[in-house]
Amino acid sequence: MGRAGLTPERLAEAGAELADEVGFDQVTVTALARRFDVKVASLYSHLRSSRDLKTRIALLALEELADRGSAALAGRAGKDALTALANVYRDYAREHPGRYAAARFRLDPEAAAASAGARHSQMTRAILRGYDLTEPDQTHAVRLLGSFFHGYTSLELAGGFSHSAPDSQESWSSILNALDSLLRNWPETGAGGGASHPVA
Repeated sequence: MGRAGLTPERLAEAGAELADEVGFDQVTVTALARRFDVKVASLYSHLRSSRDLKTRIALLALEELADRGSAALAGRAGKDALTALANVYRDYAREHPGRYAAARFRLDPEAAAASAGARHSQMTRAILRGYDLTEPDQTHAVRLLGSFFHGYTSLELAGGFSHSAPDSQESWSSILNALDSLLRNWPETGAGGGASHPVA
């Protein structure tokens, strides 16, 4: 493939495809140059470094995930919304493991501010509007859901649930049911962050 038509956007898309094939950690400008059959130097007119390439892939993945999440949440609330967004992350990770890894790449502050990262937090908070949570409990819940969505998905991708019963899908559904119950019955906390106790 010749170098005609190369742009930072096209290179990010090709890098995302490469990440899905060989793993995000293996994506470099050199590997991308081989994919386009061009010299590495010719890509440096579009990219500053391999980190710049990975940042662009991360931004692309975050945007794709946010778009999927927004579409999945439309018209849903409560447990339906919780399940829909959880499945977006899990399904995306299965379809695009390299892109999914890219979405968790640590961005510098400027790139993070320009990314779709804020949309992900907003989507989780949109779910929580279906539950009666106020701050700081809402932030605690956002962190809990993020830990579940990404922690479970990462372990599942690594084969962590492949060698024992029950099936990982059964656990996934059961945990979502448990999270829904927890969110509807979130424990009250005192000012110090511990559980509050009734005054005798």
